[in-house]
Amino acid sequence: MCGNNMSAPLPSVVPAARKATAAVIFLHGLGDTGHGWAEAFAGIRSSHIKYICPHAPIMPVTLNMKMAMPSWFDIIGLSPDSQEDEPGIKQAAESVKALIDQEVKNGIPSNRIILGGFSQHPISGPNRDISVLQCHGDCDPLVPLMFGSLTVEKLKTLVNPANVTFKIYEGMMHCSCQQEMMDVKQFIDKLLPPVD
Repeated sequence: MCGNNMSAPLPSVVPAARKATAAVIFLHGLGDTGHGWAEAFAGIRSSHIKYICPHAPIMPVTLNMKMAMPSWFDIIGLSPDSQEDEPGIKQAAESVKALIDQEVKNGIPSNRIILGGFSQHPISGPNRDISVLQCHGDCDPLVPLMFGSLTVEKLKTLVNPANVTFKIYEGMMHCSCQQEMMDVKQFIDKLLPPVD
């Protein structure tokens, strides 16, 4: 999905229990796959929503001594001033756009598709009117809370600040928790109510 010659497997999909009138496309973090996230969404799903959890291709990651692992793009460093893999990010974003386009061809309007991700996700170019939910654990040793705070402040310059919600989970590390998943469900259900 990043423009390299390695192909990623088909996404893990949690189908809608009835006719899909909305979709969630959720990208996993570095070194992970979409399988675990599909399982998590199966536990909180709404019957009219299709959940799509694609898998990143395997590629060398500079940050991890060029070890090959699932990654949407290369990560050079973790500091705010680290160089970024702009071509890789753009390619990954194009792959996400292709997933959106496929769902639109399947009959789901683009305004009924939510994009999300954990830790490493190539989501860019937001519409100023979109709603954003950003979640972060206060004990995350990989992506410190300060980075989450910087990200949310940057988001507020790109979209209507009133549409940005930042939730912090006490004691949560670089993972997810049940309360966070319930907050994600509430966010999704509010934006994608049943239409029939």
